[in-house]
Amino acid sequence: MTKRQVQEVNAGSTADIAFLLLIFFLVTTTMDSDTGLGTILPPYEEEPPIDNKAKNERNVFEILVNGNNQLLVEKKEMDIKYLTEATKNFVLNPQDEAHLSAKELQRIMLLGEIMVSKGVISLQTANDTEYQVYLMVQNEIIRAFNELRDEFATATFNKKYKKLSKDEKAAVRAAIPKLISEAEPVKISTSL
Repeated sequence: MTKRQVQEVNAGSTADIAFLLLIFFLVTTTMDSDTGLGTILPPYEEEPPIDNKAKNERNVFEILVNGNNQLLVEKKEMDIKYLTEATKNFVLNPQDEAHLSAKELQRIMLLGEIMVSKGVISLQTANDTEYQVYLMVQNEIIRAFNELRDEFATATFNKKYKKLSKDEKAAVRAAIPKLISEAEPVKISTSL
């Protein structure tokens, strides 16, 4: 009987395949997939703000989004396409209406003394609000402030906001402050 010779397995190609698999898994598991809203938090304050509900109620523009993704703005149902204009009207309050935000006289560098809105946009969502709807509402609020700042910059400096110098942008931001309050999602009734 003749003995059969056992063939050796080429371990070099096995090592290459193992190395390629290792690299593949390292690359695919360490990819950054950060998504979300890029917002800047307000500076930390040592003392909590004084809450004077009767005084502040006028200055709060309340936006609620329920589980059916319906908007309730200032206790009235509203389509999202009207949210930008409603927000701008609340912040500007051009006719000094009592149900819209109050204004206070402030001295701002480059602008002098001007009336500035004390309005705060309050956004409250339900636990089961769709994330896409939440982003759409956020987008409309941010659009309102961007448009207000752009209009103010054009009227004051005869330039769009993006074309302003650093000091001019700071003055516009002080004149049109972006005050947005977001509460933790809660259970909101689905019937408006």
